[in-house]
Amino acid sequence: MTDEKTIVNERTKTELCTEDFFFELPEELIAQEPSKRRDACRMMVLDKLTGELSHKTFYEVIDYLRPEDILVVNSSKVIPARLLGTADKTGSPMELLLLRALDCGEWETLVRPGKRARVGASFTFGGVLSATVTGIVDGGNRTVRFSYDTEKYSNIYEVLDEVGNMPLPPYITKKLENKNDYQTVYAKEAGSAAAPTAGLHFTEELIERIKAKGVGFAEVTLHVGLGTFRPVKVKKIEEHLMHAEYFSISEETAREINERRSRGGRVIAVGTTACRVLESVANESGKLHSMQGSTSIFIYPGYKFKAIDALITNFHLPESTLLMLVSALAGRENVMRAYDEAVRERYRFFSFGDAMLIV
Repeated sequence: MTDEKTIVNERTKTELCTEDFFFELPEELIAQEPSKRRDACRMMVLDKLTGELSHKTFYEVIDYLRPEDILVVNSSKVIPARLLGTADKTGSPMELLLLRALDCGEWETLVRPGKRARVGASFTFGGVLSATVTGIVDGGNRTVRFSYDTEKYSNIYEVLDEVGNMPLPPYITKKLENKNDYQTVYAKEAGSAAAPTAGLHFTEELIERIKAKGVGFAEVTLHVGLGTFRPVKVKKIEEHLMHAEYFSISEETAREINERRSRGGRVIAVGTTACRVLESVANESGKLHSMQGSTSIFIYPGYKFKAIDALITNFHLPESTLLMLVSALAGRENVMRAYDEAVRERYRFFSFGDAMLIV
């Protein structure tokens, strides 16, 4: 039976401050669109023990994988959560951003402009979806209840596919031509407000080649929230409060990972979200078991990894929790030196950017 709980890790005292994770990033290095071929982006390889750097292409990742290893990916699917419509009473433009589904059948949303979103206000999107504000929660977010033609649509996700837009990060200003560009090829369970972007580099063909080599390929789920983009505003990083996100890991996945590791295989997380799931459910010896719930685990230097041995990730924002997680795995000095090199070598940063493999 699957456990359900909320995971909050113990905080580690550290002498590091948020500003220790700052680096100068030229704006032109922020990728505005994906590579024309997913697995043809650049890949920096960082040896976490020696700090040695190599420059490769992502499809060469297979050369760094051993048959006994296992890749663990986050198969959460991004929903077209940005809705553009009008207020029913005034016809004024309104924007809703879906944050998370609530157990009561309502959604927590971010509404703009908020002054028009009083309790009882209603909006229409694309002529097929209506929303009524039912409450105001902490931070000013609104809870809303949606209505649509249930004879035409079997669930709200079908409606969102028709009228919704992908909720791209604020640093991507170019219009997305194809919704699937912001979706991994293995995305399954709808629920994320942002993509687990390390997985965007994989193609179906590359995955098949990896499996043919004998490498394991397992899936977990973590629904990525907008808190991913929340900046760290405190000086002492251990005082930062992480957002909670829903996750699940099946008994089959946990068993396969445990078996691979018991035979000497490495557990390679694809992305910081998959990493956070595995570290949330691992016991002190690194053994995993099935679980679902929410996690607000915050990983930064000083953290002792229990579940993962290597990580595939992207290049992250300065002073971000994601950069701190990467630094916990590979060492802050190694990572900051690698980022300086990435800037010099004109790597592409953030969601549609290039990849980093930490081994």
